[in-house]
Amino acid sequence: MRLGFYGAARTVTGSKHLIEVNDTRILLDCGMFQGQRDETYEQNLHLPFDASSVDVMVLSHAHIDHSGNIPNLVKSGFKGDIICTPATRDLCATMLADSAHIQERNVEYVNKRRHKRGEAPVDPLYTQQDVVEAMTYFVTQAYFRKRTIAPDVQLTFYDAGHMLGSAIVQLDIHERETNRDIRLVFSGDLGRKGIPIIRDPMTVEGANVLIMESTYGNRLHEPYPDAEKEMERIVNETYKRDGSIVVPAFAVGRTQQLVYTLHRLMNSGDIPRIPIYVDSPLAVNTTAVFGMHPEVYDAETRDFVMELGRSDPFGFEDLTYIQSVEESKQLNFHRDPCIIISASGMAEFGRVVHHLKNRIEDSRNTVLITGWQAPHTLGRRMVEHQEIVRIFGEEYRLNADVEVLNGFSGHADRDELLGWVGAMQQKPERTFLVHGEIESSSALAQTLQTNFGLTVDIPDMKAQFVV
Repeated sequence: MRLGFYGAARTVTGSKHLIEVNDTRILLDCGMFQGQRDETYEQNLHLPFDASSVDVMVLSHAHIDHSGNIPNLVKSGFKGDIICTPATRDLCATMLADSAHIQERNVEYVNKRRHKRGEAPVDPLYTQQDVVEAMTYFVTQAYFRKRTIAPDVQLTFYDAGHMLGSAIVQLDIHERETNRDIRLVFSGDLGRKGIPIIRDPMTVEGANVLIMESTYGNRLHEPYPDAEKEMERIVNETYKRDGSIVVPAFAVGRTQQLVYTLHRLMNSGDIPRIPIYVDSPLAVNTTAVFGMHPEVYDAETRDFVMELGRSDPFGFEDLTYIQSVEESKQLNFHRDPCIIISASGMAEFGRVVHHLKNRIEDSRNTVLITGWQAPHTLGRRMVEHQEIVRIFGEEYRLNADVEVLNGFSGHADRDELLGWVGAMQQKPERTFLVHGEIESSSALAQTLQTNFGLTVDIPDMKAQFVV
């Protein structure tokens, strides 16, 4: 059996791992590289393998760095099944269409500049019509149901607890050439225990070969209950100042966590009832998908829903979902205390930038950051409390309070990753760490070797291994 690593190798984006066994090629994920526009366009456009030679694809979850290049895979000649959980399929239908819309819009802007320079136009990586075509290849499979997907290869999904529909991939393989049985486990992105809405990540019995994420392999998160108490404090303090809260939040996963947490705090009387606005079309659409899949809710969320006597934990009288641009603009004139949750999560683009422009110079207001902020983003500059920030080319004084909550992260931290491996009855003979910067992966590799005696590799991009 040969493994090839064509994405998320010594970095955190573009997950693509190719398995070759029994004259079959199985692709795990087909994510989009994310970074500087010119570099990533070429990297995403030219797949590092022949798409038409891939027989079947298994998708761990819907985040764009794992699913975002699927339409290009199909456009490049792939004709096999794309197997994922039902919730992942439904999320992809919305998220990939949104990704295509953004690419089409960006290409329009780029081509105007290229035309002025006398350069030939470029095409988007894929279009919304390409997404429609790609969705016809999706085939769903529920958790715990074993299924033959290739000659002598059986697939089982377990809940990864990272986002709605996320899966740990287990492949039970009988390798014909050597007449041996191999269990390969791909962790996908592992979630955290105690995070609201979805179940905790499940453990697996063991593996011969493990492909494992390492995003936070050298870091620890604050416990979620602490983050909820901090959320209560921030809302109450801002309300007493007669201020509003602006939350740049990722549309998928993070927005739903925030809405659910605020719903619980309001319902218990721990925070005042003030208007909450979710201002992101993608967040609105994906929240609808969350409501369609109560089968993946954890026990706490199911109990909360039953207490309310309703089926939707993401809908209540103080919450308004904003779709149109006109409704979004009207929020700029809302001066009573409120909470605005809007994309993007790093405040680099989208409607949240307009809300920040209109509110960050007022010291009564709060900007609430709930996720890691990349260098050189507006989100990072606010976290660093820079006195002056630039928005749409204009300078604004950062007078608003800036609060950071890290307890909402959907990724397992170092101790949670170690606990997941430690629970395996059969420890892997070979382990490959992916989806992490080299510092994080190296630290986790060292700890796995020390604690469990594992043989650990951190693959380079396009590295291949015979196992």
